[in-house]
Amino acid sequence: MGRLAMVDDQVIYARLSEVFRANGYAGASLSALSEAVGLQRASLYHRFPAGKHAMAKAVLDSIEIQLEDTLEPLASAPDAANGVAEMCRRMAVSYRSGRMSCVLDTMTLPGAPEDIRAQAGRLAAGWIQAMAGAAVRAGVPQAEGAGRARSALVRIEGALVVARALDDPSVFEQVLAELPALLTSRATTEH
Repeated sequence: MGRLAMVDDQVIYARLSEVFRANGYAGASLSALSEAVGLQRASLYHRFPAGKHAMAKAVLDSIEIQLEDTLEPLASAPDAANGVAEMCRRMAVSYRSGRMSCVLDTMTLPGAPEDIRAQAGRLAAGWIQAMAGAAVRAGVPQAEGAGRARSALVRIEGALVVARALDDPSVFEQVLAELPALLTSRATTEH
C-alpha cells in the first residue's frame, strides 16, 4: 500500500493516456495499462476499483484540465490573434509537435463505452466553442466564427494523423501557424 501513495496521479494519468492514445479504449489491455503505469494489476484496481472504465474516465478528466489550460489564452489574451497563437504554442507542446495522437480521437473509436465517447465529444465541442469565441472577439460574425472553429479542429486533428503517418511534424506545425489567421482575420469586402 505504501507504494501507491508514492505514484503521482498526474504521472499515472499521463501513462494511461499514452496507452489509450495508442490503442483506443477497446485495444487498451489491462496488461498494457498496468505495465505503462508500473503497478501490478491489483494495485491498479485498488486505485481504480471500476477498472479500465474508471481509468479512461480519469484520463479524460485529466485531459479536460490540460485542455482548459491550453485554451485559456483564447479568452484571456487582450489580442485574439495572440491568444490563438499562444493556444497553438501550448498545443505544439502537448502533442509533441504532432508526434502524438489525440486521445479525444482514440477514445471515440468503436468499443469505447458511450459515456466515454460522450465525454470526449463534449471536450471537442468545448474546444470548438473556445476557438469560436476567439474568432468573435476578433470581429468575426458568430456563425462564421463557429464554422471557422470547426474547420480549425478538423485541420488540427487531420494534421495530427498526417504528421504521424508521414513522420513529418512540419504538417502539424504548418496548421498551427495558419490557425491565428484562420480564426481571427476579418474578411474584407471591396466594392
